[in-house]
Amino acid sequence: MTDFAGRRKRLQASLRERGAEAMLVTHATNVTYLTGFTGDDSYLLLSPQGALLLSDPRYDQQIGEECPGLEALIRKPTELLLKVTCATLRKLSLPNLLIEGEHVSVNLFDHLQAESGIPELIKGHGQVEALRMLKDATEIALLRRAVSIAERAFTSIRAQLSGKQTERELAHELDRLVRKMGGSGCSFKPIVAVGARAALPHAVPGESTLDSSPFVLIDWGATLGGYRSDLTRVLVTSKIPAKFARIYETVLTAQQAAIDALRPGVLVSEIDRIARESIASAGMGKRFTHGLGHGIGLDIHEAPRLGKNEDRPLESGMVVTVEPGVYYPGFGGVRIEDDVLITDRGCEVLSSLPRELEANQVELLDGP
Repeated sequence: MTDFAGRRKRLQASLRERGAEAMLVTHATNVTYLTGFTGDDSYLLLSPQGALLLSDPRYDQQIGEECPGLEALIRKPTELLLKVTCATLRKLSLPNLLIEGEHVSVNLFDHLQAESGIPELIKGHGQVEALRMLKDATEIALLRRAVSIAERAFTSIRAQLSGKQTERELAHELDRLVRKMGGSGCSFKPIVAVGARAALPHAVPGESTLDSSPFVLIDWGATLGGYRSDLTRVLVTSKIPAKFARIYETVLTAQQAAIDALRPGVLVSEIDRIARESIASAGMGKRFTHGLGHGIGLDIHEAPRLGKNEDRPLESGMVVTVEPGVYYPGFGGVRIEDDVLITDRGCEVLSSLPRELEANQVELLDGP
């Protein structure tokens, strides 16, 4: 079972380091991480008096099931969450309150400042996200299963690809298969990009058919228990163009070099540099137009970000994507992405789908 109380205790310890007496957690994903509650429109207040979940009658029973033992204040249907929150804070007479600076709206900040009775509002940044970077055993297990579900869905779909299938149809089928395999859905709207459209890193699936080009890029993932996997493969559906083969091998070499360097203590910017220089050595450096990767967990994009301006060292327990890409407008692009756990001794690639070009050649079925 997940130790939600332990997570809250670690957060409260970090508050003391900031000189904060209490914290109001308003970001729904962070509330989930700290309590197990999966609803919305609810806040978590951490104070010297303990943890208090502020919610509404829709979630009364759900809170009891998901958060046994957690104190909750259920507002009346006619009461506003902002008003109830401020009234609760006034009763506590706190000297200061840490808020989630990157998530609090101007409206909420103004209400807290005017109605909470708290002399000092401290704008925090990433306090909960810092805890979320290091996954515990329960989270790692869920991520492993989310990866497995995504891989099984992909393996199933690649065995039944037809030439007249559109990008949009393939994306919808991926989501259906993820659910069939036990996931709650895809981690995000799948990216399916045929041929030249693969030059768009975030291409929206359209009506291009698989037989209109010799390759298709597929970026997808599965969600399980709130945790999200994120993978990308490029499938070749007919004769491999020589230019495509050069791009593919360049990206694959860069990805492997980056994975080989993953271990605790190495700066994430160094990992990005290794991949970027590998691609640059093949004369394609200007075609690698995004960061190398990112953390995954309850959100599809979490800290740490693997980018050239990041100076955070890797730590055991982080789970990151490694996804170099090379894109040529008018021709297409290649991105290869895997999910990797940082371990005490180095790293473990959680995904197992083959990455070699030859292993990603498929034969399209006839008909629609």
